Amino acid sequence: MLQPLDIRLINFFRRISIPLARLGIFIIFFWFGALKVINLSPASPLVAKLFNETISFLSFPTFLILFGLFECLIGILFLIRGAERVVIPLLFLHLLTTFMPLWLLPAVTWRGLLVPTLEGQYIIKNILIITAAITIAANLDPLPRPKTS
Repeated sequence: MLQPLDIRLINFFRRISIPLARLGIFIIFFWFGALKVINLSPASPLVAKLFNETISFLSFPTFLILFGLFECLIGILFLIRGAERVVIPLLFLHLLTTFMPLWLLPAVTWRGLLVPTLEGQYIIKNILIITAAITIAANLDPLPRPKTS
């Protein structure tokens, strides 16, 4: 009796899983990026601290806008089928930078051994975004083999 419902639910979730993963990544990146562009992001103080530790060739307001636009671009590209091979490396580059405070700003991101602050939790949750991106990549069709003459 439960098996037919179970099968229908599993098939339904399989059909919507990739579109929902794309939509979820889009919402997070576009929304949070837009907040940076209009200087309303609650993450701006953390970004500013990391900026001061790593980048000195650009003004922070300019960097924040560019970083926000980069996040918006990542979000938009996740909605476009066929852009995965471009956006996933961009996402991993972005996430590399977002993990940097865990070791460059430990006073801000850790309360103790394996006890993150709210900022640390905000960063660590990006593991879920990585997992969603890997799931999207795992469902791509392989590139065709190059034709040899």
